[in-house]
Amino acid sequence: MSAGYPFSAIVGLADLRLALLLNAVSPGVGGVLVRGEKGTAKSTMVRALAALLPDTAAVSGCRFSCDPAAPDPACPDGPHDAAAPGETRRARLVELPVGATEDRLVGSLDLERALAEGVKAYEPGLLAAAHRGLLYVDEVNLLHDHLVDLLLDAAAMGTAHVEREGVSVRHAARFLLVGTMNPEEGELRPQLLDRFGLTVEVAASREPRERAEVVRRRLAYEADPDGFAARWAEHDAALALRIEAARALLPDVVLPDAELERVARVCAAFEVDGLRADLVTARTAIALAAWHGRTEVEASDVRQAAQLALPHRRRRNPFDAPGLDQDKLDEALRDEPEPDLPDDPDPDPEPDGPDGSGGSDRPDGPGGPGGPDQDGPGGGGPGGGPAPQETAPPEPPRNASSDAPAAEQPPPARESTAAAAAPEQPAVAASEPFRARLLAVPGLGQGAAGRRSRAETGTGRTTGDRRPSGPVARLHLVGTVRAAAPHQAARGRRGPGLVLRRDDVREAVREGREGNLVLFVVDASGSMAARARMRTVKGAVLSLLLDAYQRRDKVGLVTFRGAGAELALPPTSSVEAGAARLAALPTGGRTPLAAGLLRAHEALRVEHLRDPRRRPLLVVVTDGRATHGPDPLGAARRAAGLLAAAGNASVVVDCESGPVRLGLAARLAADLGGPVLGLADLAADGLAGLVRDLRAAG
Repeated sequence: MSAGYPFSAIVGLADLRLALLLNAVSPGVGGVLVRGEKGTAKSTMVRALAALLPDTAAVSGCRFSCDPAAPDPACPDGPHDAAAPGETRRARLVELPVGATEDRLVGSLDLERALAEGVKAYEPGLLAAAHRGLLYVDEVNLLHDHLVDLLLDAAAMGTAHVEREGVSVRHAARFLLVGTMNPEEGELRPQLLDRFGLTVEVAASREPRERAEVVRRRLAYEADPDGFAARWAEHDAALALRIEAARALLPDVVLPDAELERVARVCAAFEVDGLRADLVTARTAIALAAWHGRTEVEASDVRQAAQLALPHRRRRNPFDAPGLDQDKLDEALRDEPEPDLPDDPDPDPEPDGPDGSGGSDRPDGPGGPGGPDQDGPGGGGPGGGPAPQETAPPEPPRNASSDAPAAEQPPPARESTAAAAAPEQPAVAASEPFRARLLAVPGLGQGAAGRRSRAETGTGRTTGDRRPSGPVARLHLVGTVRAAAPHQAARGRRGPGLVLRRDDVREAVREGREGNLVLFVVDASGSMAARARMRTVKGAVLSLLLDAYQRRDKVGLVTFRGAGAELALPPTSSVEAGAARLAALPTGGRTPLAAGLLRAHEALRVEHLRDPRRRPLLVVVTDGRATHGPDPLGAARRAAGLLAAAGNASVVVDCESGPVRLGLAARLAADLGGPVLGLADLAADGLAGLVRDLRAAG
């Protein structure tokens, strides 16, 4: 087996390197979440860290790696004899795959043996294997939320619990947790982000020499893995020794009250929720001091700790990017806050000059470079010279097909005659989003856990029972007793106990909620821009995107205008990407409704092959007009029939406004087999404000 890539040989990524080493020194920091684009050596660095971790002593034969010096009294493999022989193990690197089940993560109980034989047959999971080692979760943002909750609970509490119908097992689970993710594939919920101690953003270097060095070292490693690792072995050994020394020093590190107050001041300045940020920042600062061989935390430690512990706790809505304002951080770190400026803008005015001008002879008085009249008419320019020529106001926007200002253009003609010549309009900002009503897929699904449509899930209310097709994960006790009761006499039952057979066991059927694929098909043609409705339409779609984020959906975006349609955003878990594409969406041209529907049909077909259990919800945002092609309305109706025949659930959002309405969106909804909603009907509350926006746009 060839050697792994050495930790010391990785080029750049200084923040990630430090965050991982600090967690190796003090696992109490709470782990690291690594965010970054693909191909940035995130996984390589995490796997290389495991080789630097000190060896651990464990009780021989214990599946839970109990420490011989202090064995866990509740260990399922215990009790352990204090004189039992121990063994030395390398620190384990355990990887949690995205498709893991709850039983694979926390372990499972054999409920059939527990009922029939009265024994606790427990099979440890990955949390047990990772105890006193490193647990690595690649693509943690794609892991089901309930698994992330279990994972972070175990990391915070240091124990894992398995509960099955009154039978429970507990074991120690303390590990260094590292998760990696590509934000383009979706974000973690803020509650889950907060549970990671530190977060680091990584990106590939744009410096050619550094990129060349990365490639050079990688090629050298692939040509001779063992030889390459040997060349870096001394560097890795030095890091491993430094980790051990910092661990030994950690209990002696002191956090002075002045630095603790600095930690609290920084966290308060950035308005982070709760006190977890304060604890993590303090622990990180202590680990930093130990890493640098000091026994007292300094201000520089607090600053570096804040830069690692606070950025992901600053998000106020799902579309905010993590980050810190460096100026605000500097201000919060100051020993003494600056006093507030008085309300009087000139508390110590100069005595009036001979002409009563109030000090006009000062170098920066009126007419000087710093005076209040500097930029006004007749004001001096920089350095006291003549004022630069005043910049002319911007010209009114011009129509692409005319030299006259837009304000002088005649009113738009009917779309049937002018849509072909409608120019492309620049993207407009979305109106203020609102809380959207629930749009759900009819029927009962079996997709990924979420919060939108009814589905058969592992959690939720119990609706029935059935015979299990594999290992029993959710025992239905009443159903099991009911199945066994008629056979007790034939089985020779003589006492109060129930005679059970394997065929009697029933598992619970539970109903919860699933996440769906919400595919938006947005009309960006000239008819949307002509009535100045795009701002309101974008606000409505943005509101639905926010709703999709909260309900853990995948989203996609198809737009159509001019002569065709495009898949502006392939189905993804990143609603942030959907919001960005929506913000940059221009409008103009004819209305190729049929092309938009056919493009949506193709996108849904391809996505069904990739993820067949996730049911789609098609949201068509249009006024129902179709003006492109020889038979535009007929082609649109045929495309709608194709989508309906494929069994796709759909909702049409009618954007038509004005006193005269054609009702084309309602006809489209009938062809799709779904309901039609007006823009104002999308809001769960606050309808009055949206109606006002619609009236203003119309």
